[in-house]
Amino acid sequence: MSWLNYHHLLYFWTVARAGSIAKASEELHLAQPTISSQLKLLEESLGHKLFERQGRKLVLTDVGRTVMRYADEIFRLGNELKNVVSGMPAGQQLRLNVGVLDVIPKLVAEQLLKPALEAGPSLRIICREGPLPQLLASLALHELDVVLADAPSSEPVSVRSFNHLLGKSGVSFFAAGKLVQLKKDFPRSLDGAPVLLPSDESSVRRSLELWFERQNLRPVIAGDFDDSALLQAFGQRGHGVFAMPTAIEAEVERQFNCSVIGRTEEIETCFYAITVERKLRHPAVVAIAEAARSQMFGG
Repeated sequence: MSWLNYHHLLYFWTVARAGSIAKASEELHLAQPTISSQLKLLEESLGHKLFERQGRKLVLTDVGRTVMRYADEIFRLGNELKNVVSGMPAGQQLRLNVGVLDVIPKLVAEQLLKPALEAGPSLRIICREGPLPQLLASLALHELDVVLADAPSSEPVSVRSFNHLLGKSGVSFFAAGKLVQLKKDFPRSLDGAPVLLPSDESSVRRSLELWFERQNLRPVIAGDFDDSALLQAFGQRGHGVFAMPTAIEAEVERQFNCSVIGRTEEIETCFYAITVERKLRHPAVVAIAEAARSQMFGG
């Protein structure tokens, strides 16, 4: 297998940005013949000319422009890597690639991520949503910095992952329209009432069903939803009672124009940050964990 020589790529990148070997020589503190020979070796390894002369100027070829785009990204990521490891953005736009389990309520995800944005104004968040196995696979490939989940990782992945508990919360039940009257005689009022439930993939779904069974309640399942935002939209229209973490109940009431009809601490919702590192290092992930434990979940 032929490996790319990144020193050669750096010399190419510097020449392309500086516009000449002479200027690159001053920037790199290397002799011009040294840089010229290294550029020739890079062209030979890639099998293409990267520069062509136009008068006294060096101009990128079509292949050279393609290599330049990749070099820009490679060295940008290299700088970002140094910043992340040191925990200091140092003026660079720090990126946080986060995977959010699709059954996590959007309000919970937003509340968890907000401290990261507040901690660094230059932060750029890239969110990916999906099922846990898919997100963990991306985490294993280092395409994600962290996965936010409602259960600890137990999926087989190619690298070891670590679960960092962010917090726990009881569950509040919400209703809109005429269903608000179910507040009377809660939880008995849920017997025979329409409920909206998250999909079977959600850990809280199993907890809700067990709780209904223990309370000897047989609600009518009016809908199953993979997407929590769609579930809340149906709940807002009064199509059924729905459950959300008590930690965000005030925001749920405000945004969805609904009311709390009851609460229980017997159902516990947990939220985790899953990473490939035992100790959190990314400054944005550290901010998320600290805020969740001290503020959001009243730790």
